Amino acid sequence: MRFSPTAILVIVVFAILLFGAKRLPDLARSLGQSLRILKSETKAMRQDGPDAPVPPSVEAPRTIKAAPGDPGSRPVTEQQPSQQG
Repeated sequence: MRFSPTAILVIVVFAILLFGAKRLPDLARSLGQSLRILKSETKAMRQDGPDAPVPPSVEAPRTIKAAPGDPGSRPVTEQQPSQQG
């Protein structure tokens, strides 16, 4: 599909009116960075292939939420100090 010079000019004028001349370079830069990231990710996916091993998921340790007035949270596996009184 080929665009005529008139169609390209209309698209450029429309983009300038829609976004403003000051924002167009930032938009073009952001689009270029996004395309670069997309390209590197698809390349990595191709290199991994469908038979690539999936890394095991690491489960975060469970914590007990702090109650109001309690100074912090503590892991579930932590032993609570015994209170002798």
